[in-house]
Amino acid sequence: MKLMTDGQPPITTQPESPNDDGYLEQQIQHLLVAVEHELRSSPAGMNELSMIKALQKPPWELLGEVIFSEPEKLYPVHFLLFHVLYRLRDQLSEVGENVAISPLDIRIERQPVVSGDGVPHTVDTLRQFYLDLSQYRLPEEAIHQMMNKFWTGSRGQPPAQSETRKAAELLGFQGVPADFSSVKKRFRRAVMHAHPDRGGRTETIQHLNEAFAVLKAHFRHGI
Repeated sequence: MKLMTDGQPPITTQPESPNDDGYLEQQIQHLLVAVEHELRSSPAGMNELSMIKALQKPPWELLGEVIFSEPEKLYPVHFLLFHVLYRLRDQLSEVGENVAISPLDIRIERQPVVSGDGVPHTVDTLRQFYLDLSQYRLPEEAIHQMMNKFWTGSRGQPPAQSETRKAAELLGFQGVPADFSSVKKRFRRAVMHAHPDRGGRTETIQHLNEAFAVLKAHFRHGI
């Protein structure tokens, strides 16, 4: 089943017209169906790269080619995927389920039991950002600034323990290392081996960058 309708192309970059919100919402609805299906088919979870590739393939074919080495081309796809994930989380919370959301760990899980009055006392700034569709049309300069901030580990919130463990595993550690210096050494070595000049792939370097940012945030917050 191919979900694209009316001959519309898959999403790859930001829409050129400011008046195409109806088409954008239509594609978001298609992505909601596809993303939930993929997550329920992978109970152990997926990473962002795996999800993007799943959405590119039949039966979905909702995403076109993604250029991971160009932030302004990657950003619209990343933003829409995370917009969909946060909307899906809100939907599933009504039936006692939660969606774990991070570039390295996306999965559906049972809603954790909240003690006390059940009212959250912190503001989820990432949720606010990704649910604001005006952020989808950021200018190129703002996209580069935001991506640079992410890659340097300047995250406003500490990463979840599961996200930190997956980041450590991706860099080849058996568990979360005790110090950040070992992370930097392992990251440099991994990037060197994954470089396209040595037969590696740009997607792999993207994944390593994400893992490094997660671990840097982990140590910055003193966890």
